[in-house]
Amino acid sequence: MTAPQMPILNDGDDALDRINDYFYEQGWTDGLPIVPPTASRVERMLAGMPAHDPDELIGAVPPKFGHATFRQVAVNAVMAGCRPEYLPVVVAALRAVLEPAYGLEHRQTTTHAGAPLIIVNGPIVQRLRINCGTGVFGPGWRANATIGRALRLVLVNIGGAGPGVDASQTGHPGKYTFCIAEYEAANPWQPLHVERGFRREQDVVTVVNTEAPHSMTENVQTDAVEIMRTFASSMATLGVNNLYSQGHPVLALGLEHVQNFAVAGLSKRDVQQKLFEMARQPWGLMKNRGKSKGPRFPEFVDKSDDTSMVPIVNAPEDLIVIVAGGAGGKSMFLPTAGGQSLSVSKLIEP
Repeated sequence: MTAPQMPILNDGDDALDRINDYFYEQGWTDGLPIVPPTASRVERMLAGMPAHDPDELIGAVPPKFGHATFRQVAVNAVMAGCRPEYLPVVVAALRAVLEPAYGLEHRQTTTHAGAPLIIVNGPIVQRLRINCGTGVFGPGWRANATIGRALRLVLVNIGGAGPGVDASQTGHPGKYTFCIAEYEAANPWQPLHVERGFRREQDVVTVVNTEAPHSMTENVQTDAVEIMRTFASSMATLGVNNLYSQGHPVLALGLEHVQNFAVAGLSKRDVQQKLFEMARQPWGLMKNRGKSKGPRFPEFVDKSDDTSMVPIVNAPEDLIVIVAGGAGGKSMFLPTAGGQSLSVSKLIEP
């Protein structure tokens, strides 16, 4: 079967090329082409949150503490390719990263490779067609791609975290865009936002600064404990920051694995508790490697005892467990920088 051919458009004015070249030279892009933020496009974007004065201040974005007004966020949402109905999600995500617990100033300038992962819950997922299933961390979905990119452009253009300021040693592709939804229909337990105290019918974003997703394949074991043993081996590796300073890492469960857990009668808290117990390394193996100099471990870790076991979280509930992705016997683990940057959830408001 022959693939359809993309049309070749007629040559016209080169304004788009000139605009993109100019924005790139000014350091106002993420390196990809942008949609020119014309006055009419920005006004249409602002119509996505009509109850707000366009010049209302949302917050000051570090490290340069530029003022993020609704108008300025709308400009960046236009540049990212967002639709107006995406704007409330972008604003909620921005409000989340501005909370002290997230530690944005350090996240904007750190050598760590983390990026703000936006996890969306609630009815808005279906309304906006935010992908939660097959290919959830990948391309092909306008809402995922442009919402995540809009937040990144805000952090660059308003916060000033462009080249020369962002000191990430390697970065990762999530710094272009990093937005997913939880697959609530496949979740046998409470979805993330309900677990965090919101109502199921509310629309919520949770933002957590994570590294790139790491695939954990388990196509052989169907026993719940053995599946978690595979997970624990991948999650508690000696170089992972969470082993040295804990925090809120993310476990995105694939469809087969979550069903194995449900059939075994396990609750989400059961899974969190078991992985809290299993995803550990002995202090004797950890010391003098990784980030072992000066970390603050949980009180029950005895650094005078080489056999004392160090977990990747301070408490079971600190492990963020969601359901996302399609079929295929794989789940994803997303480490974080550790305790200096914690997850934050915010209501998506009109």
